[in-house]
Amino acid sequence: MAMASISTSSLTAWANPSVASHSPRVEQAPKDSAVNKDTASTDASSTSEENSSETAGLKRADGTPMAPEEIQQLEQLKQTDREVRQHEMAHQVAGGAYTGGASYDYEVGPDGKRYAVAGEVPIDYGPVPNDPQATIEKMQTVIAAAMAPADPSPKDHQVAAQARQYLLEAKLDAAMQRSEMEQARSAGATEVKDDEAAPDSESPATNSSTTMASATPDASAEQQAA
Repeated sequence: MAMASISTSSLTAWANPSVASHSPRVEQAPKDSAVNKDTASTDASSTSEENSSETAGLKRADGTPMAPEEIQQLEQLKQTDREVRQHEMAHQVAGGAYTGGASYDYEVGPDGKRYAVAGEVPIDYGPVPNDPQATIEKMQTVIAAAMAPADPSPKDHQVAAQARQYLLEAKLDAAMQRSEMEQARSAGATEVKDDEAAPDSESPATNSSTTMASATPDASAEQQAA
């Protein structure tokens, strides 16, 4: 039984956006526009204060507040954890009985918790011995399982490629079996026809002998009459 692991790769990189600075221009704005700007500024300040209060509650494992870069790292780890688990779940749902339980590689975040950064799911992709049709159905399931995630990994593509090879071989074997069965049926039908035709070939000889036998008394009768 051939086994392989279909997996995700680690996703731990992130980027800090840069903010471009522009020289301000001094313009005379209408009073209504100034009021709108003041309102927008107030709303932005409120949102900023809410975000600050949320991030201020994030603490390290030792209870001390996190630095901004640690908060960004934590958010990235949480996102990666979700993506990795969704990836492996897609394999399991599509693979059904041919897949096993998922295993994960973890990274400890600034908060002291573990987050999945990579994972894998074992899958049985071996052909079914002496059963091409069962192999065809199995390989179709394996291919679907390997390519189920939105972002298949290189290992996923490798398993799918091997399953496609087994699928092709099984289709050829199934075609050969069908051809042999058809030939066997055709040969059997020919033998039956030959058997049915054999008695008919003897019938004319029987009739001929009967005719000849029936003619013999007549000939005797003529001779006696003579």
